[in-house]
Amino acid sequence: MTALDHVGLSVSDLDAQAEWYAGALGLKPLEPGGIPAVGLRVVFLVDPDDGWAIELLHRPGSQHPPLATSAPEHVLTQGYGHICLRVDDVDELYDRLVSAGASSIMPPGESPVSGVRMAFVADPEGNFIEMLDRPGPPGTPGSAS
Repeated sequence: MTALDHVGLSVSDLDAQAEWYAGALGLKPLEPGGIPAVGLRVVFLVDPDDGWAIELLHRPGSQHPPLATSAPEHVLTQGYGHICLRVDDVDELYDRLVSAGASSIMPPGESPVSGVRMAFVADPEGNFIEMLDRPGPPGTPGSAS
């Protein structure tokens, strides 16, 4: 069996980002850790219901790539591009994240997959978060509402 365990995200302000993700997404922070010899600090934030996690990492001297202003522009930078969350209500989570301080990148609307709604925001450091309401795994069409 293979299952996605967590997504790692390098951030400039570990404490602020941990607080934001915990509050905005209802994630539970675990005991902080890291590798002191290289100055690396780490916090895992776990979804208490489903067990998926975001691992926030901070190492002094890390640098953020240029910030994009749209989803198409964002894919001009190679590497991991965004976190995608499958949700029941795209509009509700989008509104909650924007109210918590996320920047709107793409408001809720129809996705390229028929019957699936999607939206994008950027967290306070500019990292993209996608939301979609697809009922099953990737490749599964949505249901018409």
